[in-house]
Amino acid sequence: MDHRETRKPRLFRFLRLPPPALLRVVLLLAALSPALAAAAREPEGLMLKRDGEWVATLAMDTTVDMQVRGLLAEVSVRQTYRNDSSQWREGRYLLPLPENAAVGALTLRVGERLVEGEIREKQEARAVYEAAAAAGQRASLVSQNRPNLFQTAVANIGPGEEVEIEVRYWQPVAFKDGVFSLHLPLTLTPRYLPAPSPETAFAAWNAGGAEPVPESLPAVMTGEDASAALPPTVALTAEIEPGLPLQRLDSPTHAVTVSADGPTYRVVLAHLVEAGDRDFELRWEPVPSKAPRSAVFTDRVGGEDFALLMLVPPTLPVAPLPRELVLVIDNSGSMSGASMQQAIEAADQALARLRPGDRFNVVRFDDTFELLFEAPVPAQPGNVARARAFVRSLQADGGTEMLPALRAAFAGEPAPGFLRQVVLATDAAVGNEDELLALIETARGDARLFPVGIGSAPNGHFLRKAAEAGRGTQTLVRDVNEVAAKMDALLAKLDHPAMRDIQVDWPGPAEAYPARVPDLYQGEALQVVARLDRLAGVATVRGLAPQPWVRRVPLGAESATPAPGIGRLWARARIDGLEDEIRRGGDLERLRPAVVDVALRHGLVSTYTSLVAVDRTPARPQEESLGSTRLLNATPDGSLAFAQGSTGWTRELMLALALALGGALLLRTRG
Repeated sequence: MDHRETRKPRLFRFLRLPPPALLRVVLLLAALSPALAAAAREPEGLMLKRDGEWVATLAMDTTVDMQVRGLLAEVSVRQTYRNDSSQWREGRYLLPLPENAAVGALTLRVGERLVEGEIREKQEARAVYEAAAAAGQRASLVSQNRPNLFQTAVANIGPGEEVEIEVRYWQPVAFKDGVFSLHLPLTLTPRYLPAPSPETAFAAWNAGGAEPVPESLPAVMTGEDASAALPPTVALTAEIEPGLPLQRLDSPTHAVTVSADGPTYRVVLAHLVEAGDRDFELRWEPVPSKAPRSAVFTDRVGGEDFALLMLVPPTLPVAPLPRELVLVIDNSGSMSGASMQQAIEAADQALARLRPGDRFNVVRFDDTFELLFEAPVPAQPGNVARARAFVRSLQADGGTEMLPALRAAFAGEPAPGFLRQVVLATDAAVGNEDELLALIETARGDARLFPVGIGSAPNGHFLRKAAEAGRGTQTLVRDVNEVAAKMDALLAKLDHPAMRDIQVDWPGPAEAYPARVPDLYQGEALQVVARLDRLAGVATVRGLAPQPWVRRVPLGAESATPAPGIGRLWARARIDGLEDEIRRGGDLERLRPAVVDVALRHGLVSTYTSLVAVDRTPARPQEESLGSTRLLNATPDGSLAFAQGSTGWTRELMLALALALGGALLLRTRG
C-alpha cells in the first residue's frame, strides 16, 4: 500500500482577481522567470571575460596543518586569496569546519605584515570590517553561519596581489570501536530549506521583497562553473603524537604518506595537493594491548582549571534486545550519484541482517514520503524480500522534506516488548535543523534514532545533534566499499542495550559538558569536559549496562597530561549547551548574554561573536571601486545533483503561478 504525503499549493484565491488584473500578473510573472533563472546561473563575480575567454578574478588555495597531542587537535587553516584581475576585490568564502570546532584565532598576512584578529560581538565586528573595507584598508572577518559553517571575508585585495588569512581552531579527537579519528570537512552539500507556502511567497514578492537566500544556503560549483574555473584546492599535513604505539595509521578518504620520527608521526597528502571536493578523515589504531581504558588531559586558563576525561566503559555480556527496526531512506535530489548507491547498500545490509524474531518497516522520502507497510511487520522472508526489492528500486530526485518522514517513523507504539530503532540514511542536506531536532525530541517517545551519514560531504552538525536528540549514535559512510563494515558495526550496536544512566561524580564543584551524559553503545567511549575548582582527587563514573558498573579515574598531575586548548573545548561545549537551550525556547534575554560572555572570555567565534582583523594602513585609493567575489565551494565528490528547492524555488513558483493564473484567465474569458 502506498502511503504518501505531498504539499498541495493553495492558489485558488488569486482566481478572484478581475481578468485584466490576472493578465497583468501572468505577464509580470512570465517576465520575471527568465531573469531569476539568469540570476541563479550568475557566478557572482567569480569569472571575468578577457580576450574572449573566461578567467578567474579571484582564486584561493587552502593549506591545512594539524597538530595532534593525545585527545586534542589544534588545526591551522590558511587561505591564500590571489587577485588576477585589474580591479580591487573583496573575497568571501563559506568555510566548512568540524561541528565541535572551537574557532579562536585569526591572522591577516599582507606581505611581511601580520595583523592578529580580535574577538568582538558580531554586529560590532561586522561594522569594523565594513568601515575598514570602505576606507580602503585591508581587513578580514570570520563569522559563524552554522556550528559547522563559517564565513570568511577579505577586503581590499589589490590587482595582482596575494593576501593570506589563517584561522585556527581546536577540537577533541574521537575514539570509537578502538580507533582514534579526526575529521575535517573540505566542502559541503547545498542545504535544502522547505519552501514557504505559495501564498506567503507571493505576498512577500508583492510587497517588494525577493527570494530569501539566507546565509545558511551556500553555493557550490555547478557544471557551468567547473568548466570555467578549477575548484578550490587543499594541501594538508598532520603531526601526531598519540602517546602510545600504533598498529595502523591511514586515511579512508585520501591517499596519504606516513613517516615516523620516534613517538611522532607525520602525514602528508600523497599527491601533495588535492581538490577540496570531499571531507578528509585520519584514523589511527593503537596496538590492542596498549589501547587506553581511560585518560585525562588538563589545562589552566585565567586561574581556572579544565579537564577532558575519556573513559571506555566495561563490556558486559547481555542478551540481544527484541528489535523493531524502521529504515528511513533519503532519496532526494542531493543524494544523486554515489550517495544514493551507498544509501541503498546500507539499507540492504540492514534488511539482510534482520533476525527471525524482529519486526521492521521502510520509509523513503524526497519532497514526499512513502511507507512500505502500514505498520511494522514480522521479518519473514517474503516481507524482507519485498523490502529489499523496494529499496533497490529507489531513485534520487526532489527536495529533502525530512520532517514528515521522521514523524511517520516515530508514529504509533512498537509491539509489546520491542524497542523501536530508527535508522536514518541521509546526507543531511537540510537547512531546517532546529525544526527537525525539535520533532525528534518531542515525537520519538522511547524510540532511538541512529543517523547514518551518507556521501563525501554530509552535514555533520545535524547528524551529531540528531543522534543526541534521538539517544542514539551516528555512523558515517563515505564510500560504498565501507558500507558492509560500517553497517555490521552499527547493527552490532543495535543488538545490545545502551549503557545508560551514566553519571560522573567530580571530587569538588564542577561544571561539566555534556550536561546530560548520553547513552553509550558498544565500542563507544565517554568524553566529558569540565571546569573544576582544582585538579586533584578522583572522578567516579557509574552507569547501567544493564548491570551497575563503576570506574574511578585519578585527576591529579601524576595521572593527567597537560594540553593547552582544553579550556577552549570546555567553552565551546558550554556555548553548545546554551544554544541548545535557546533552540528549545529558553529565555533569549538571559541566554544570549551568557553565550557572548563565554565566547568573549575565551576568544571564540559563536552565533553572536566574530573575529575581525584590520590593517590600518590604507591600501586602496578612494577613487578605485571595490568589487566583491564569492568563491564557490567544490561540488562534493560523487555528487550528480544539488539540493533541490533550496535556492531555486522562486523561479519555479513564478512559472507555476503564471501557468495557473493563465489557465484561470482562459477559463474565465471563455466562460
